[in-house]
Amino acid sequence: MATLLVTHPSSLLHDVGSHHPERPDRIRAVERALEAEKFQSLLRETAPKASVEQITRVHPKDYYEALKEASPSSGLTQLDPDTAMMEHTWNAVLHAAGGAVLAVDEVMRGKARNAFVATRPPGHHAEISTPMGFCFLNFAAIAARHAQAVYGVARVAIMDFDVHHGNGTQAIFWDDSSVLYTSTHQMPHYPGTGAAGERGAQNTIVNAPLSAGDGSAEFRAAMNAIILPRIEQFAPDLVIISAGFDAHRLDPLGEINLEAEDFAWATRALMKIADQSAKGRLVSVLEGGYSLEGLAQSVAAHVTALMGA
Repeated sequence: MATLLVTHPSSLLHDVGSHHPERPDRIRAVERALEAEKFQSLLRETAPKASVEQITRVHPKDYYEALKEASPSSGLTQLDPDTAMMEHTWNAVLHAAGGAVLAVDEVMRGKARNAFVATRPPGHHAEISTPMGFCFLNFAAIAARHAQAVYGVARVAIMDFDVHHGNGTQAIFWDDSSVLYTSTHQMPHYPGTGAAGERGAQNTIVNAPLSAGDGSAEFRAAMNAIILPRIEQFAPDLVIISAGFDAHRLDPLGEINLEAEDFAWATRALMKIADQSAKGRLVSVLEGGYSLEGLAQSVAAHVTALMGA
């Protein structure tokens, strides 16, 4: 089975200013990288909008309505110092959520072995009722809940290698024994969560913080010693990757020095676990990555690994 790439043009229209690191050029860099000949065998689908039902499995209806209401017809609506909406933002958010749902559908139905959802804005900082850190809805969480609600998936493992800790995903699943959330991230760093002692009410939160200046050796050691054994022990029926590439050495928003091949290595390791317990089923959703060069290199390496190439 092939690897599925899910995209939507709305990802290019969410634009809150050229000064903002979370900008449309991120998707242009990803698209250029995936135009290479070796990616021509990718299955490619366009993300639909997520339904209210799909979103409200994670986020309360009143939060959904408040975000929808906050969407301006012109200008900017600033939700926090980092997170703003313009007239095309809400549409991009709905398609990004729908892309995560579509990826789960196609993987669970056996149409694709795995999938990469290349949309923006990112999602892993969005808490149950709080937008923050460029994020509005939590797409990894929406994907996990969709898999559980529609396909009866018993155990979902989420691995987040963004340089920033996924506080939103951790908060959403803090009390949940059916979802394992694991993360490598720089600490101390935004958003301030993700200490090793944060383990969740059901011991299903696994944080392996890295320090500024750490690189491939420290990342791989944390994965091998802490993250991968816990995921393997959990025996997930579906693996979800919060694929942030801002731990790349070129990224301006982090101080971790990974190379593109580190993301490919981690991807292959997670695929191996998915093969063992989840029939290979794996869905990856784009999170951060703000060096266009680092992002393009890392996405190419990540998708190459997903393809088994």
